[in-house]
Amino acid sequence: MASSNFVEHRGFLMPSKYYDINTFEYICNEFQVRDQDVFNITYPKSGTTWMQEILTLIQSDGDTTISHTVPNWERVPWLELPLFVKKLESQHSPRFLASHLPVHLFPKSFFTSKAKAIYTVRNPRDVLVSLHYFSKAAGFLDELDNIEELLPKFLKGEVFGGSWFEHVRGWLGVRDQVNLLILTYEELLQDLRGSVMRICNFLGRELNEAAIDSVVENTTLKSMKDNKMSNHSTVNKEIIDVQKSPFIRKGISGDWRNHFTPAMIESFDATYKEAIKDINFKFIWDQC
Repeated sequence: MASSNFVEHRGFLMPSKYYDINTFEYICNEFQVRDQDVFNITYPKSGTTWMQEILTLIQSDGDTTISHTVPNWERVPWLELPLFVKKLESQHSPRFLASHLPVHLFPKSFFTSKAKAIYTVRNPRDVLVSLHYFSKAAGFLDELDNIEELLPKFLKGEVFGGSWFEHVRGWLGVRDQVNLLILTYEELLQDLRGSVMRICNFLGRELNEAAIDSVVENTTLKSMKDNKMSNHSTVNKEIIDVQKSPFIRKGISGDWRNHFTPAMIESFDATYKEAIKDINFKFIWDQC
């Protein structure tokens, strides 16, 4: 996962094969957010696909037709991907958009709009493990032989998405200024139904029990693994080869314990404690 693969813009790193600085600047300074827009914001490997599925099914009142026939990146397209930018501008409202952008690169028009955003946060230790396996499948990332090599790069923000710490600090820092719902990956795992109901309430969507049942049933790990429209098995193998590593792998919390050595734990914890000391937020994984 060498830095030569990335385009770097104000601390944000994304694959240079598919992203460019001009698009980042356009999105930040010129893209017009609409009041009806809903954003699915995450640091990479933190539940983006999961939220794409949830939002799709909530919008369709639990009807699976679209989620089983249209790829998730078309249902909830990427805001900052040059391939989608012009399509987004002609898309009918309400638009559901996914983004890995940090707060300082997000569209300025968002902060004066009534648009809503859901920010999903995941234990960074599990993010690191997921990123390691993703590098095996992603043709636009260098695969590292072991997680030990990835750890120092992750702690320095020299990976896909840049610094986890800065990304999280930035979005949590504006949570009282915009229409932002904060969810954790771990909360989705512990209480998927309750999380779906929170999202419905945030979006102002009233679903009956049968519709909620369908949303929950079709956004379980097994359902998404079996759905070709969400498991990335239809993507060109040069982009993502799921035969090398499944795009939706374990989808659990705490898998980092199976990968971190004592030395890795010590190194990570030292950086983590220092980096989050000024973040006024209690993460669920720190309360276990």
